[in-house]
Amino acid sequence: MTGSRLLGSGSALPKRVVPNAELAAQIDTSDEWIVERTGIRQRHIAGEGETTATLATQAARAALADAGLEAKDIGLIIVATATPDNTFPATATKVQHALGCNGGVAFDVAAVCSGFLYALTTADSLLATGTAKRALVIGAETFSRILDWEDRTTCVLFGDGAGAVVLEAPDAANPAREGGPGVLASRLHADGAQHDLLYVDGGPSTTQTVGHLRMKGREVFRHAVVNLASVLGEVLEDADLSADDIDWVVPHQANARILDATAKKLGIPADKVIVTVDQHANTSAASVPLAFDVARKDGRIKSGDLVMFEAMGGGFTWGASLIRI
Repeated sequence: MTGSRLLGSGSALPKRVVPNAELAAQIDTSDEWIVERTGIRQRHIAGEGETTATLATQAARAALADAGLEAKDIGLIIVATATPDNTFPATATKVQHALGCNGGVAFDVAAVCSGFLYALTTADSLLATGTAKRALVIGAETFSRILDWEDRTTCVLFGDGAGAVVLEAPDAANPAREGGPGVLASRLHADGAQHDLLYVDGGPSTTQTVGHLRMKGREVFRHAVVNLASVLGEVLEDADLSADDIDWVVPHQANARILDATAKKLGIPADKVIVTVDQHANTSAASVPLAFDVARKDGRIKSGDLVMFEAMGGGFTWGASLIRI
């Protein structure tokens, strides 16, 4: 625990909205089938000129405006993404250049749907060492570019988007542990033995192609509920708190059934769980900051609230962070 404070948030979505009915006209599926199994009703799909970097930059600018800061105030940018604009350089460097704050630290984190949690925890640690005073932590994806649009079991699940938060180095005079705002506790995990349950069947070193997403949904669901409930328990124990103390859970928006099952396993009321999967589908690393920004902007999440972020993604990777806003 290092206690970096969250100063602002922002998000960005592609212009094109694709409802279930549009997909049903193209593949063997239906709105009823998708909603019943996933809770998804629509998703946003990137169009011409929209990339992971452009969406990340839009979200970053919105977060800076929300925090009342300028790009020159940022010394660290971390972009969590599994769909970078290029194999290299890092998408974060493109965002840095677009914002006009060159010279600081900028790099990407690849942990798929858990990427934002990995990036947040990394930024929190780096701020505590004095690497920078403030950081932009961004989750951004264009998953539509790696979907097999003939595979109805996966292509209906994902969408594109970006979310960002601004973090500031811990305030020694008002630490999070003593009631001040900041990161209270974080835990991260990975299990490479589960690689074949959720992966992309391409890559520069193996097939020299981008490849498509492949997933064994039933197995992923089972692991997700167990792993997420476990890591949430770990973070609560580290913070010496209980599930009753949490004001809001902002989970990775993978599937409404996973959200419900995880909340029930921990005894967290459904009305404390932020749900945006119906509007955005699964936006991978973007889903947690995107959902958080929605809930802040509509007034649900307020200053002083205890908010739990959690996610699991391919790898498997998973993690959680508890923050007092």
